[in-house]
Amino acid sequence: MTDPRIDRLYELMPDIYQMRDADERYPLRALLRVIAEQVNLVEDNIAQLYDNWFIETAEDWVVPYLADLLGYRPVLGLGDPSRTNLELTRVLVPRREVGNTIRYRRRKGTAALLELLAHDVAGLPARVVEFFKLLGWNQNLNHLHLERARIANIHNQEDLDLIGGPFDRVAHTVDVRRVNSRRSIGRYNIPSIGVFVWWLKAYPVTWTRAYCAENAGPNCFTFSVLGQDAPLFCKVEPELDPSHIAEEMNVPAPIRRLAFELRPEQFYGAQRSFAIWAPDWNGNVAGKAVPVESIIPADLSGWQYVPSKGHIAVDPVLGRFAFPPSQLPRQGVKVSYRYGFSADIGGGEYPRPVFDPAPEINFVKANDQSAEEREVIGPMFYRIGRRPGQFPSIATALAEWQKDDPQDAVIELTESGVYVEPINLTLKQDRTLQLRAANQARPVLRLIDWQTDTPDALVVSMEQGSRFTIDGLLVVGRPLRITAPYREEGAPIVPICGSSVVIRHCTFVPGWGIDSHCQPYRPAEPSLELYHIRATVRIEHSILGSIQVHENAVNIDPIPLYIAGSGEWYIGDSLARREFYIPGAEQLKDLVPVSLQPGAGARPSLVTHPRSIFGRPRRICSAYWAQGRHGGRSDHSGDRGGSQRH
Repeated sequence: MTDPRIDRLYELMPDIYQMRDADERYPLRALLRVIAEQVNLVEDNIAQLYDNWFIETAEDWVVPYLADLLGYRPVLGLGDPSRTNLELTRVLVPRREVGNTIRYRRRKGTAALLELLAHDVAGLPARVVEFFKLLGWNQNLNHLHLERARIANIHNQEDLDLIGGPFDRVAHTVDVRRVNSRRSIGRYNIPSIGVFVWWLKAYPVTWTRAYCAENAGPNCFTFSVLGQDAPLFCKVEPELDPSHIAEEMNVPAPIRRLAFELRPEQFYGAQRSFAIWAPDWNGNVAGKAVPVESIIPADLSGWQYVPSKGHIAVDPVLGRFAFPPSQLPRQGVKVSYRYGFSADIGGGEYPRPVFDPAPEINFVKANDQSAEEREVIGPMFYRIGRRPGQFPSIATALAEWQKDDPQDAVIELTESGVYVEPINLTLKQDRTLQLRAANQARPVLRLIDWQTDTPDALVVSMEQGSRFTIDGLLVVGRPLRITAPYREEGAPIVPICGSSVVIRHCTFVPGWGIDSHCQPYRPAEPSLELYHIRATVRIEHSILGSIQVHENAVNIDPIPLYIAGSGEWYIGDSLARREFYIPGAEQLKDLVPVSLQPGAGARPSLVTHPRSIFGRPRRICSAYWAQGRHGGRSDHSGDRGGSQRH
């Protein structure tokens, strides 16, 4: 592309010279173009020297020099920046981090910077409190601070409710103890500054069924489908001004009763922190949330409060709500709310990677029988939801899956609903099945007592080489039971079956269920049972109770158990012999092989294998032992190769 400035010197020449130059076939223009090209280079270089003073417009080779002027230290030493590869420089000295360093220096000494550092370093929301502003002192009449150093007003209930917390407004006497004391921390002093950090995140649950606490009454409900008391959390509102100090609605804080009473429209609504749907109750239109005028803040401890007709009592601290006993909902209750949790594990409406099975590639003979054509067979998807073309229930999707009998299949639950269905699966040899939730959905699989003469667990029977994945589900009521096909008495035991079970981003409620105080109903019951199957089990980002492995402990060795230093547990013969899943070199360094060895009495020990001939087995812990089974935990193993979707 020609520079439009190339003829600017020639255009300054008088017309008579341009006419005579045209008669001579433009030798003067060619000379001035060469001069103008050099002038443009010098001019661009001068302009770039000015741009190099700013991190947003500086050249890549200048960024390390700006970082050095600021005192920014990269992860790895660069040496001489002028002799360093620019591609390596972009990685080691990111422009964004240097720009953030400049932003930090400009705001140095401000409270907003401490909040920003807490967010950028730890990824946690924070609020900075300068405690000297909360001191009670005699003010100068010429420099009044009407919003500070006020005596507590006992008529202002909200100020009294916030005492001692991060949003305290009441003046305090001087506390001479240091804020960083190891023995007794003192807050309120002139040099003291506090940074309050919220470790829990507010995770949403959208339009799911509420739980009817029938033991308390048919009009009593909890927002959590498990029936436990779970406080409701605020929907975080972003801070638009960088210098703004976080308020109560800017952090994932639990909703207070008094705040909800004073400002109910700030918390309640379909697009707010929580909402309740009760079709055809008190004249409500189906599909619309109960209006905020019908919501009454209340303390439902002990379920003593009874709301008046046409109103719903809500306790955000306990996560409970109650209808009038004479005005019960007849068509069910749906809720949306936010609960507090510390990490993206156990399933929920948070972004998570979704893995699809790899397509099968078959080679078939062409028409002329002289060449082969490649046939790519992808996995079949069975989506469950309310949209057109989707299956209405898990049972209908399973029936269609059994009818089609595909090599690879995915059954996906697209909504955060509650599914109460018996599930019994049989995977044929070399078949793959995923039972998963859609991304940013949290379906609940509630297993109840369907049959009186047989167990009601989620049963999956797997033949040799089959693979089963359960992803993003919350399972309550019964365990997941993995079984092998029936084997005749005395038949040879297959040491390696090649089967794989993957549990990813799931919650198997320990004890099959919990009460209002989060105590399990059956603490001794397992969440995962393996019956006579020599498979590899992989569990990641999941929550579950105990694991029982039912096997003949006399004729065969226990299944090897692997625990990675990162907290991931491995179990299975195929992993032990590296015939199905081959860890990388770095993973092999972290893996610790262990086995369950009998000890004195009936309590064997979990013992590590020595890594060299000079090592000695080291006992980790004792384990529970029952005849014909041994317990353990697992957390990782291989999936069938596939693509990843976000």
